[in-house]
Amino acid sequence: MEYVRVGNIVNTFGLKGEVKVKSYTDFEDIRFKVTQQLYIKYLNVFEPVVIKTYRVYKGYILISFFDKQDINLVEKYKGCDIFIKKDDVHTLSEGVYYFFELQDCSVYYNNQKIGYVSSVEDGYQTILRINTENKEVLIPFVDEFIKEVNIATKRIDIDVIEGML
Repeated sequence: MEYVRVGNIVNTFGLKGEVKVKSYTDFEDIRFKVTQQLYIKYLNVFEPVVIKTYRVYKGYILISFFDKQDINLVEKYKGCDIFIKKDDVHTLSEGVYYFFELQDCSVYYNNQKIGYVSSVEDGYQTILRINTENKEVLIPFVDEFIKEVNIATKRIDIDVIEGML
């Protein structure tokens, strides 16, 4: 079974089993809704959990799980990633991609491979972090620079301005 990372447990919160989560999804209200099943990767095993409570606090998501309503039951999860089943990921409209789909794509400029996408960062705009042979390059994920994306072949063709590479 394949999984998609949607967050990371950065700490516990309070004594009643809440955990503080850094989100890696644009669909927080869907991924972290009450009764949603998630998987915590703990000691290389994907443990299923079901969300009992959800709230946002100071830029973090606070969630608790059924059957884990005590800090002593969730403390071991600090630093663990949270996943959903890949089958639970819905298809997006054409030209819109999940970050995990762009991760590890080969990047081509003038039909020559220059590197691969090591990570996708979201902020003011989406940025591709590309590892080349000798350095790391940041390319905004906008139409001016991204010419074609082919998820099936894991290939992204770019066009850049002078000095960008």
